Amino acid sequence: MRLHLTFRSLLHSLAVSFLLASVIPSASPAQQASQKPSEKPTAKPSSPTEKSENPYQIELLETRYRFEANGDSRKEVHTRVHINNELGVRQFARVNFDYNRSFQSIEIPLVHITHPGGGTADILPSAITDNPNPAVVNAPAYQDVRVKSVRILGLAPGDILEYRIITTTTHHPLAPDFWLDHSFDRSGIVSHEIFELDLPALPQLQIRINPSTPAHSQEKPSDGNSARSIYRWERATANTTEELPAPAKESGETAPDVAFSTAAWETLSVRLDEALLPDAKPLENVRTYQESVEELSRKRTVTPEIASKALELTKAAATSRGRLEAIYDFVSQKIRTIDLPLGATGFKARPAKEALATGYATQEDKFVLFAALATAVKLSAGAALTGYCDARGVPRSTVFKHLLISGRDGDTSFWLDPSLEVAPFGMISSLPHKCIFVLNRKFFAMNSTGHEWQPFERRLPSAAHQKVQVDAALANDGNLNAKVHYSMRGDNELLLRLTFHKSPKEKWKDLAQLLSLSDGFRGQVTSVTAADPYATKEPFTVEYEITQPKFVDWSKKPVHIPALLPQLGLPDLPAKPASGAALSPIELGTPLEVETHMTLHLPTGTTVAPPTGTSVVRDYATFASQYSAKGQTVSASRHINFLQRQVPADRAADYYAFLRAVQNDQAQGFTLDRASLTGPAAKPTASSVAAPPPTPKP
Repeated sequence: MRLHLTFRSLLHSLAVSFLLASVIPSASPAQQASQKPSEKPTAKPSSPTEKSENPYQIELLETRYRFEANGDSRKEVHTRVHINNELGVRQFARVNFDYNRSFQSIEIPLVHITHPGGGTADILPSAITDNPNPAVVNAPAYQDVRVKSVRILGLAPGDILEYRIITTTTHHPLAPDFWLDHSFDRSGIVSHEIFELDLPALPQLQIRINPSTPAHSQEKPSDGNSARSIYRWERATANTTEELPAPAKESGETAPDVAFSTAAWETLSVRLDEALLPDAKPLENVRTYQESVEELSRKRTVTPEIASKALELTKAAATSRGRLEAIYDFVSQKIRTIDLPLGATGFKARPAKEALATGYATQEDKFVLFAALATAVKLSAGAALTGYCDARGVPRSTVFKHLLISGRDGDTSFWLDPSLEVAPFGMISSLPHKCIFVLNRKFFAMNSTGHEWQPFERRLPSAAHQKVQVDAALANDGNLNAKVHYSMRGDNELLLRLTFHKSPKEKWKDLAQLLSLSDGFRGQVTSVTAADPYATKEPFTVEYEITQPKFVDWSKKPVHIPALLPQLGLPDLPAKPASGAALSPIELGTPLEVETHMTLHLPTGTTVAPPTGTSVVRDYATFASQYSAKGQTVSASRHINFLQRQVPADRAADYYAFLRAVQNDQAQGFTLDRASLTGPAAKPTASSVAAPPPTPKP
């Protein structure tokens, strides 16, 4: 969103730091064994030759996969790491490997340290632990999602750490299909990389290899088994300036160098929908027409517990939408979200009554519970995946990042995300959703493919707006005290709800401090309050108080101060395209109305020269500002309303004029002057400064 670009980027980094501080390495849901940061760390050096500046250098990264026709697989990773400094020691003090115990096992046959002087040490089995993923410690139903850790004792700069990890996958919930993607290191952190694939010769197997990174060899196994093929890549980057070509783009993101799959997109849609329908019989196992008709018409199981809960939740609702909202609020706020990556359980769903009884669920199981409750009151719900948008890519479930629920009230449909817990009804993440991948087992009976991919336009459940009220007082000594109040609906609302929801209250002052920095205040936040993130029926509000010593120096004549209002960060013009390329429209984002108001109380004897207001009107956005001074009170307001999602490329010059008008207005300030004080500096009192108006309670 374009409002406060700094504000939004700070909020994003804030959300990352607070929301991900306790996030564990993501568990791999695919048939492939997980590729962990510990196997291929992501630290990036300045250049491949500046190894001493990196915490570590991976001298060897050797990965070998073998897949079987039934979907089973074996992955072996052999890694040798040179530790350069104490930071590298800390990063490798514990090496973690995620897996799902229900269909995977991990062996660690080798963990070995070689010291610079020639001494060696082997890590004892007692240093290896196997525990539930931290996200599921209090969720017994998901404790097959685990982390095997190796504590590396005695590591020091200059040491060589070598380890070998074997991950075996058997009876994956989506077998016999399997898939994998892999990208080669381009950061220079890996000196020598070997990647090998041993694949069965299956007619449905699709494999795609980046033309810039062809396999160095392709052969049949030495045992003469012609039903298999072995692909091998080897790349050494040490002491060379060779650059590995950048891979192509896939769905707007960097495509993998190697990708393969035995599934088709339509098949994947059917199988994932079946996985989220407990008790469903796989359609591929149906043998008669009558069985297929019965199976395709199967409805979700509604147990007495589910029926009773659905009736309890919806008894006061008079409309279908009201019933959907009641079910959504319950699943969203009363069922705790277990924050595992999409597919960490292999898309093996729990029955709805179990999620209801335990009070917690993953995003997949929240859908199962929501759909069962909806079915109990004669409503329906569907699921779709987001995070990837290329029907031409190699089909694999691992490319998707999130699950959305669709609900319908007559002719109106809603997209819902109860896994966020504090999102208002109909509000989903502002991440790009150009298309969705619909899960529907009825595609099995259709005659054409491609219906699983559908265009998607995100709509907010209500008009987006943001109001900021600043009430401030400037003292005789030049110190500034201000109270800043936010009230919002829309993308920033959801971002703030999530951030305050996930952050402990003792960290709220830190959140407000970042907000103040983004709004141009350089003082110290002294207090902060926020609305209940679960109160989703009302706009989300945040209020903080801030003090800034020496905001002005009265010895200067005159004093210039800016309007104490947040900056309205409009998007810049897009970069000039390459020769012959089409101009891109200017993206304004979701329509949004922003109102900012400031009241500043000045010491007695201060004269003020306010700037001149501005008014600019376009069909895609409007902007207006007003500035005034009355006695010792200064007022300022800015109002911008984004009416359209984008500006056509051929109107770039017009948009540039609009942008410059807004920027010029925001660069204006007030000019203050006052007579020299005859006595010691004093803060304004009730007789000299009007009390700021009361701030509405959140």
